[in-house]
Amino acid sequence: MTSMMKLASAAVCFAAIAATSVAHAADMTGAGATFPYPIYAKWAEAYKAKTGSSLNYQSIGSSGGVKQIKAKTVDFGATDNPVKFDDLEADGLIQFPAIIGGVVPVIHVEGIKPGEMKLDGSILADIFQGTITNWSDKRIALLNPNVKFPSGDITVVHRADGSGTTAIFTDYLAKTSEAWKTGVGAGAAVKWPAASSVGGKGNEGVAANVTRVKNSIGYVEYAYAKKNKMTFVTMKNADGNFVEPDDLTFAAAAAGTDWSKVPGMGTFITNAPGAKSWPITGASFILLYKKPENKNNAAEVIKFFDFAFKEGRKMAEDLDYVPMPEKTTDFIRKNVWTKVVTQ
Repeated sequence: MTSMMKLASAAVCFAAIAATSVAHAADMTGAGATFPYPIYAKWAEAYKAKTGSSLNYQSIGSSGGVKQIKAKTVDFGATDNPVKFDDLEADGLIQFPAIIGGVVPVIHVEGIKPGEMKLDGSILADIFQGTITNWSDKRIALLNPNVKFPSGDITVVHRADGSGTTAIFTDYLAKTSEAWKTGVGAGAAVKWPAASSVGGKGNEGVAANVTRVKNSIGYVEYAYAKKNKMTFVTMKNADGNFVEPDDLTFAAAAAGTDWSKVPGMGTFITNAPGAKSWPITGASFILLYKKPENKNNAAEVIKFFDFAFKEGRKMAEDLDYVPMPEKTTDFIRKNVWTKVVTQ
């Protein structure tokens, strides 16, 4: 065989391999929670580099994610507000937690450094309820005797869309404040009572508004606070200790959760016991149909999250998320993903 023939043969072989790779690559679609978007984007980049399969994830909020999967316009939905087991069964869905993170109160108050302000659940609830309206309030001062606060009216920044981050945040407030529990309640969308308040779409919108509005307070997933170099608040936990948000305090909060014992795996882990537990910790969940219309894409979604569980742990930790425990991911593989028909 001449050298030219060998080169031509090699080119044909390479083209055939490339065509096969493209044929096996899948374009997955997902939509929902903004809480896990930074890590899903990171995982998607790494997964495409390894497999050629891409993920188009729309960061539209948890309520939007549930609507999209129910409408069957995406391969999976994502929500931080777990769907109840009876509803999962009625709709033919499975649910599993994909990542753990923390919701963090963030402020824009002149002269206050990250972690310098201390709050507890009761005071935080009264701020968001509009009972405490000024940073010079004596209850805030009593918790922060060495901090000098400016006298300024507080603007509350909240989510304008249906949000799992809101569900986690309001679940915590309802557990620590009877006034919030009876007056406002918990859920992905609530009626915000504070007179001076502004809404933002997604974690991105809340972060942008807190950065923009002086004397404001809002709540975002920690990755957004870190990325935007925002001033976070130190919180008093269920054990009475003041703790700062990071992957270690999120992990401490989640340590006592046995996901396998919860029907549908859907549970909140707010106000968890533990000396080092961050009190506003939560998980983000994935929704898949047991009998998906696009079986190939459903199979690829499972492969994607299997990759994330095995090879994406360091990426999650780098963004201060907490990877799911291996005991939990083993349970998901054996008892949850096996319910999805992919062939």
